[in-house]
Amino acid sequence: MARTQASTRPAPARSHGPLVWAALGTIYLVWGTTYLGIRVVNESLPPLLAAGVRFLVAGGLMFGFSIVRGDRVGDRPTRAHWRTAVIVGGLLLVGGNGGVVWAEKTIPSGITALIIALIPLWMALIDRIVYGRRLRWTPILGLVTGFGGAALLVTQSARADVDLVGMLFAVGASLCWATGSLYSRHAPLPRRPLVGTGMEMLAGGTFLVAVGIATGELGRAAPAAFTGRSVLALGYLVVFGSLLAFTSYVWLLRNARTSLVSTYAYVNPVVAVLLGAAILDESIGIRTLVAGTIIVGSVALIISAKEVSPPPDLGSGAEATEDPAG
Repeated sequence: MARTQASTRPAPARSHGPLVWAALGTIYLVWGTTYLGIRVVNESLPPLLAAGVRFLVAGGLMFGFSIVRGDRVGDRPTRAHWRTAVIVGGLLLVGGNGGVVWAEKTIPSGITALIIALIPLWMALIDRIVYGRRLRWTPILGLVTGFGGAALLVTQSARADVDLVGMLFAVGASLCWATGSLYSRHAPLPRRPLVGTGMEMLAGGTFLVAVGIATGELGRAAPAAFTGRSVLALGYLVVFGSLLAFTSYVWLLRNARTSLVSTYAYVNPVVAVLLGAAILDESIGIRTLVAGTIIVGSVALIISAKEVSPPPDLGSGAEATEDPAG
């Protein structure tokens, strides 16, 4: 999750040319591969404990690097900031990423990614119901068709060998991520985005480790059974998913159009589905393709509408959300 406050509007994409497209390509590829990475981690590592270690390491590195940079005197983390980090970290990393991790124990990574693409739809719906934001006809159409695509995916579990509980975990993860993202929009956090995100990763990682221990993962863990493939995948998620891609994402928010940056939300699921089929031999049925196309198209409708009529509290800055698997 990123909460970025800038003093000037993001520069047009053309002002940085190749750098923008290199950073955008990094997000497209890396965040699209994190679903595959989680699936590989789950092969031999305790899922929740591994996710907790991932965010504790990434959050520790990010917080340690960023806290000594910028306005160290006027932007020190306060008790209120840490309270927000605990709430947001719990919603995003325990409910969001933890839900993804749990879902991928029983359902294909590509289907998980398609369900997670519902996040912009949930955010638009919550914005309307909770904050009273009026919607134009394009996001309304996106909401209706998007949830129709999600229903098509979920009902597929009744006709194919797809676990319904895993699907519901993924749906819950997308809802938790959307809720945490909207809450963070109004909650107090340090002005330096990497400081706040590092705090959230540390809080969420701690929660994930605690939940993993509470569910018995520590007692069932067998280090002798850990494969090099799973350990490498975990390292990939730390370095590339949580550090490299996120740094690229924060830079993009300050240097490219928000509408361009937001396209990751409907590119990542496509990458995840293709990689799952090519590397893990996950099947792609016609219903999955149709449902995925509907969801991706719906997300595109909502994102394009948000760019035309941004939330009033964004001011001159930019705000968006990281992928739950990223």
